[in-house]
Amino acid sequence: MITTVRTNQLSRRPLAFDHQATTPCAAKVVEAMAPYWSEEWGNPSSRQHRLGLTASAAVNLARRRIADALAVTPQQLVFTSGATEANNLALLGHARAEGSGHLISVATEHHAVLDPLQQLQREGFSVTLLTPGPDGLISPEQLEEAITPETRLVSVMAANNEIGVLQPLEQLGAVCRSHGITLHSDGAQAFGTLPLNPDALGVDLLSLSAHKLYGPKGIGALVLREGIAIEPLQWGGGQEAGLRAGTLPTALIVGFAAAARLALQEQDQRNSRLQKLRDQLWEGLQQRLPGVLLNGALQPRLPHNLNISLPGVNGSRLHRALRPHLACSSGSACSNGAPSHVLQAIGRSRAEAEASLRLSLGRDTTATDVDQAIAAITDAVAATKA
Repeated sequence: MITTVRTNQLSRRPLAFDHQATTPCAAKVVEAMAPYWSEEWGNPSSRQHRLGLTASAAVNLARRRIADALAVTPQQLVFTSGATEANNLALLGHARAEGSGHLISVATEHHAVLDPLQQLQREGFSVTLLTPGPDGLISPEQLEEAITPETRLVSVMAANNEIGVLQPLEQLGAVCRSHGITLHSDGAQAFGTLPLNPDALGVDLLSLSAHKLYGPKGIGALVLREGIAIEPLQWGGGQEAGLRAGTLPTALIVGFAAAARLALQEQDQRNSRLQKLRDQLWEGLQQRLPGVLLNGALQPRLPHNLNISLPGVNGSRLHRALRPHLACSSGSACSNGAPSHVLQAIGRSRAEAEASLRLSLGRDTTATDVDQAIAAITDAVAATKA
């Protein structure tokens, strides 16, 4: 049963349905970081005095806690400024260490993967981008067919940042291992929502970001299988085993660990609640907007993601009408407003991509919020046709 709510009943602050772009810092995360901004302000590399030793101990504890969440050793974590840097370090660093060869990825990857691959093409590597089906998924058979004797690296994201579909990483990992090929995965959207064990999945390089799981912006990590070859992208103080030079941001790292711990608490119950709300949103939109299209498979999918297209609706007018009432997007926050390459890769037209909405729920989203979002979208569609 869908409650009827008109747009003029909405609060003045737009409803937040863009939690895949970023998330607010959880209160416990802010609390955990607080001492390291001004009281315990030491450099973790300065181990000749108490301030530095305290910061170093905080970083080491945070590293252990994040590693425990992934079932890896602390030595496998390299802290970065976020998943974009981690992707660049994984792709450029490993490919350059290999020297030459063939790389495989997917046409629906984030630009933080696609753009480094373009750079590697300019450096002489060959690149194959697999095209997923309308469900947004690729198959192990597709990957197997694309592999050549020169293939050195495969990159497939765990959960798509726009349509939320979950790639069959474990099966893809088995294919890569059978050929001795390195598998990288952008896990920014998955970590904190789904169990991620890179060793069990056959993932050799895993990119992470804190701000997608209610942690601070500006911190992420690359998880490396022991023995994997990586060339650094920057040089300086030799931090992170020489792979990522630069002073470690103690407060951000502590916040990352706190966010990871919170994400693991009641993960199954939270996912179940969000999936019910997401399904309520989808059912309500189908009832109110005949012809609405679901982008990507409904399962397997992130529990808090819904991506729709509205055929026949002007995308610019739709988003303009929604802006005062609903914070959502038509694609990645990093796309600079261009029509979604993800949607076009799964067969949507440019017009359908422009008239799309990525609706991502958060931990505090309520059933009332969902009803109000349905009303706001329904009214915005009507306004575009007026």
